Amino acid sequence: KIFMNTLKYLQSNEFLLDVDLWRLFANLEELNKISLGFLKSFFETVKEHVSKSDSPMDFSSILRKFFQGDLCQTHQIYCLNYTSAVFYLENLRQREDFGIYLKQWCEQNERCKRLHLPELLVAPLHRLTRYPLLLNNIWKRSADETEKGFIWSLKEKVEKSIRDLEGKVKWLDNFQKFRQLQEVIIWPQVWDRDKRFFVPEYLKQSLRENSSENILSSANRLLLHEGRLTLAESTRLLDVYLFLFDDFLLITKIKRNKKKYGGSDTGLIPVCPSLAPELQSFVREGGFCTVLDQPIPLDRLTLRNIDPIHVTGFSLRNAFLIQHENRYRQCIAVFLLQAPTETAKKTWMSQIEKAISNYTTQHETKKNTAFCFPAESSEI
Repeated sequence: KIFMNTLKYLQSNEFLLDVDLWRLFANLEELNKISLGFLKSFFETVKEHVSKSDSPMDFSSILRKFFQGDLCQTHQIYCLNYTSAVFYLENLRQREDFGIYLKQWCEQNERCKRLHLPELLVAPLHRLTRYPLLLNNIWKRSADETEKGFIWSLKEKVEKSIRDLEGKVKWLDNFQKFRQLQEVIIWPQVWDRDKRFFVPEYLKQSLRENSSENILSSANRLLLHEGRLTLAESTRLLDVYLFLFDDFLLITKIKRNKKKYGGSDTGLIPVCPSLAPELQSFVREGGFCTVLDQPIPLDRLTLRNIDPIHVTGFSLRNAFLIQHENRYRQCIAVFLLQAPTETAKKTWMSQIEKAISNYTTQHETKKNTAFCFPAESSEI
């Protein structure tokens, strides 16, 4: 509340007007109000029991009012915004004026106990996960069987609510990551990628509308592994960044931009905290990834280990080869890649092999389901 009320005060004096209060704090005021109401009611019941030792300690009405009411729902709204808030905060912290607000106006306050805003924003998430523990402790100490049954069912509902929330948070996190990847990964047009292809100007626009970049718009796709490697070309070594998805492998060239994200020329461009730290750092420096070749479907990918003795003349170490085949099993592209260490190479090969295996299993299951024929009659 120190951070939130200070920001409100500064904005009332026309400072930091472009900072969105909701994106940072979401429904924190409503959450505080409901949580405080629950605590007050809870301790009033304890206090009444202590002062009148003969009166039974009835928690059922309080638990019913809050846990079947807005307590968990309000927490869910806050938690669903949490990833987005951290995302937003990380980029605001690059600004000098926002840094002054954080450090000089808020963090020096004694009541913050040297905690920073990210450490405080996560507190409601921890609070929600502790509610089942509270309910379990009340259930253990309850003597009435009817009350015990009610509290147990309530605990199970809260645990289910938390499990559902974790699924939603993961989905949102994945959605934000892929939205950022769409901005970071550049898909060159076919005529730019290969000069052999000639396309008349009047057709280029219709081809652009069917751009490959929409391939990353699916929220169901998963990014399994990523990282920086070196690609051996005929005359040079090229820095590349690989993205292994659950259905294809994408090889991109690393490009550097003179302008940096967050600079005065580009404005504030957010960097998703769920991206790999290496890619985050690279994006903040203004870098981006240009697709080197078409995506390699996992059922068209062949992986080969390269023995060091065969590439000594090229000064390559920790090398492996990726072969792209078409539907007729013809090799249409080959990529000789070098990892920074032997461990990194083994990790990459293991991840790709595992992804291919999972992809094959899933599609075999789908095929079997799709082509499931009824059992033959015993009379035939």
